[in-house]
Amino acid sequence: MGELTVTEGQASDSETTPKQMLSRFYSLQEERVQTYQLFEEGFQAYLKGAPNYNFPLFRRLVHEITETFNKISVDILLIKKKFSEQNNLLGIADVIGKIQDIEKTKIELVAKLQLVRQRQIDEPSETVESENETVKTRLKEVRDQLVDLMEELKYESEDLYVGESNHEVTESPDSRNEVER
Repeated sequence: MGELTVTEGQASDSETTPKQMLSRFYSLQEERVQTYQLFEEGFQAYLKGAPNYNFPLFRRLVHEITETFNKISVDILLIKKKFSEQNNLLGIADVIGKIQDIEKTKIELVAKLQLVRQRQIDEPSETVESENETVKTRLKEVRDQLVDLMEELKYESEDLYVGESNHEVTESPDSRNEVER
């Protein structure tokens, strides 16, 4: 399984401009995606051990994954707070808050789906299969909401980039080449 590395508090002092904070937010979201992938890989390995599951190893993975998600959330909430309180960019802060809420729902559904998938192996039935489909459908809906919110964040933060690129282009003809590179 992969190595999980997150440095807590990275959003504290190193990202001071809204643009830098937004860039850090996107990096943290990418780290979440990678963490979900590690979680799924670890769960697949756990399931392959059926019926003699290696629960202590999986429990350790769940602990590491939980710590990683918590650290990511702390950093993202700090970014949200800075957007709101220090930069008065309430629209961006609001969308980031919604993304955080949906991410919480997503991890809960992923964990629930893992339990259902294990039950499909241990005690297959139509009821378990139905529950599996229900949770998968709900998880797809949550993922779609995340995509929509990320798109909303893109539009909400557009002005962070428009202002800078217009400023760069109007300074000198050579600056246009710098932006295009």
